[in-house]
Amino acid sequence: VTEQGQADRQTRGGSMIPEFVPTAARVVAEQEVENLSGLSPNPEKDIFAVKENGKACLVAEFAAKFLVPYYVRDVNYVDVITEQADIPLSRGAEIKGKCGTNESELELSWLEKAYTLRLSFIKEGHNTSRGQEVLWKMNKVQFMYDTSEKTYFKEAVTPGKHTANSHKLSALVTPAGKSYVCQAQQTIHLYLSDHQKSIDFLLSEVQIQPFDITNDFAFSEGKIYVSRRFLLEPWAVPLISVFTFSIMGIVIICQLIVMV
Repeated sequence: VTEQGQADRQTRGGSMIPEFVPTAARVVAEQEVENLSGLSPNPEKDIFAVKENGKACLVAEFAAKFLVPYYVRDVNYVDVITEQADIPLSRGAEIKGKCGTNESELELSWLEKAYTLRLSFIKEGHNTSRGQEVLWKMNKVQFMYDTSEKTYFKEAVTPGKHTANSHKLSALVTPAGKSYVCQAQQTIHLYLSDHQKSIDFLLSEVQIQPFDITNDFAFSEGKIYVSRRFLLEPWAVPLISVFTFSIMGIVIICQLIVMV
């Protein structure tokens, strides 16, 4: 298959709302993975796939970076001051992934595992006046990093490994059977255990589908549109906040991150 043919597979596909399985289905064992970032014309944008029985069960395409505060000595080596490391997600990231009926996970590591990003997704049903509606969302983000790594951290005070987590996260909320699409940059705050510092996880140019992929390596129809015209369906009103802004005449519609 040519690179163009593989790229075409990224954009094709229809949509189908699957039946929600309300049982406590757990994530299954780790599965096959593939880094397809070389197909993206944007060097800052990555494409990752998790496969089960040779078919994609989770596909994610996005650009990401982290803004991480850390301590260094001042020029006189007397006081401790705060610097900020800007850490992009590497195109050569190693991938691990898990797919389940109602839970999925994508894990990315780079620079010899000095940095690891773990994204967790769940699918759940909600009872409404119209009956049960099934949605998926990203419910947890974890970022592990090592300040002794020299590419982005310069002479950190007490270098070592750290873990930052999201707090009660509900993000990218999307109807089951569809992919989440958003070009605009979104920020998710991650917190260290002492809650004295927070890390900004910047996510943009996103298309993600962690469940119910009906066509191999092809997203189902996106539910959040980037176009000149849009229709926000009634289900979205009580569930998400929406913002719009115009760039060169293009209206961009995205979900805002919801943390409660």
